[in-house]
Parts: sequence; structure tokens; C-alpha cells
Amino acid sequence: MVRLSAALLALALSSGVALAATEPDLAYGAYQRGLYVTALREATLRLEKNPNDGSALTLLGEIYNQGLGVPMDPKRAASWYQLAAKQGDAHALASLGLMALDGRGIDKNPAQGRAWLEEAAAKGEPTASHNLALLLLTSNADSDLKRAAALLRKAADFEIADAQHALGVLYLRGRGVAKDPKEAARYFERAARNGSSVGEVEYAILLFNGDGVKADEAQAARYFRRAAAKGNAIAQNRLARMLAAGRGVPQNKVDAAAWQLIAAGQGLNDAWLDNALKDMSAEDRTRAEKLAAERLGAR
Repeated sequence: MVRLSAALLALALSSGVALAATEPDLAYGAYQRGLYVTALREATLRLEKNPNDGSALTLLGEIYNQGLGVPMDPKRAASWYQLAAKQGDAHALASLGLMALDGRGIDKNPAQGRAWLEEAAAKGEPTASHNLALLLLTSNADSDLKRAAALLRKAADFEIADAQHALGVLYLRGRGVAKDPKEAARYFERAARNGSSVGEVEYAILLFNGDGVKADEAQAARYFRRAAAKGNAIAQNRLARMLAAGRGVPQNKVDAAAWQLIAAGQGLNDAWLDNALKDMSAEDRTRAEKLAAERLGAR
């Protein structure tokens, strides 16, 4: 499940704001600059003028939900979100849906949580569309899978990386949509551009195999390296294999061993790599261990 991002909260506050179009949004402006106490004060002032200002109520909920400039207080956040939801604020409904599903700040109530997500998704709220799709993906019913794909497509259009990755998986496997490696590659690439390490890994695998996209081992190595640097164990393992074999990158067994050590530290062992690197000298193994430690220390 995903929470409301700063970018999407921007949309929440810029749509349906009760202030005149020429009046600056001081509350969100402060929030965007990281001035959370100021944002709280400005949102409170807005409510003094208009107690039914849904976007100001949502902002207060977000501040307490994340503990931005104030102690984290899920119960207080839920109270603000509920007031905003009564005004029909889609973003508040989306947040309430997640809180009810998790039992965070309010009683756990999966049925109510899904109902709030349904209501928010019907209003076009992208995180609600994404999270509702994740619930539907637990079903094997074809109708649920098709609806999940449609909801993920809506969320993907708002550049939600996790939704783009999930939709790519559906196209790759042919679940809820016709199997289409080219479409899978397109969504994985978009997810990768939006910073998704799993999107980077999936796209790198397609690039390496030439599945749905022209084969390009050098480009695949670059995507694996990006995800590896973010701590993705699969990417670390695949990059180590490419470095050990000299596929897409110059052969470098010290670098390969360093990534292998990091991936193994996350529980991903690889007998093929063990065999490929078994003849390394003690000096090179020491260099690899030092390089692995430096990489882990830099994260």
C-alpha cells in the first residue's frame, strides 16, 4: 500500500481550495518548503475562515499522520481526515482507507477501508486507485484482474512508480490484460525513470534478454547498477554475474565479488558466482570485502 505523496498532496491542495484564485496558498507553500509548523498554523487559520475547507483539513491530517513538525499522532490524523472526508475530499478518503485496512489511528475495518478506497478512486484519486488495485490482485477472478489493470493504468498516468511496475508485471504475465512484453517494458521503463528499483530490475532483465525491447546488455548493466546501489539484492546479484562474466561491462571479479558479498548479506546466495569467483587471490578477496564495506557504509 502507498500513502499520499507530497506531489499528490500538492494536487489535493491546488484543487478545490476555497480561497480566491489570486490568493496564495500559504499553507501548502509552507508545507512544500518543509516549514511544517507554519503550514499547520496557516491551515488552522484557513479553517477559522472556513471550517469546511477540505484541503486544509486534509493537510492537517497529513501533518499529524507523518509527524511533520509535530509528534506523529495517527488518531488525531484520522480525526482530521474524517472531517475532510465529510467534505468529499478524495485524498482524505484515500488516507482513511489505508488507515482502516491497517488499523492505524482507527479501528481495523477492511470492509470500511475498501469502501473509502472505492469512493476515493471513483473521484479519480490515484493512490486510492493503486491501493484498490492491489486488493483486487489477490483475487483470481478475471473481472477483478481486469478492473485492477484499469485502476493501475489510472494511477500510472499520475506517474506512481509502484503502479507502473505492477502494471508492467500484469502485461508480462498476461494477467487481466493480453500478454505483451513490449507494454511491460514500457511500464517498467517508466517506473525506473520514477526511481523504482524493482522497475529498474525488471527493465534490466528485459534489456538483457531482448524480451519486448531490443537487447542491450550494456544498458541492462546500467539499470542493474542503479538498483544495486539502492540496495536491491536481485540487482546486486545480476550485476555481480555480469561483472564476473564480462557481459555488458568489462570483466571485474573484484567488483563482482563485492556485489556478491552484499547480496549474500541479504540472503541471496549464488552457487554459480561462488564457482566463477573461486580462483580469486586472497589479496583480491580482501579488496572485494573492503569495497563491499565501503558501499554498505555509504548507504
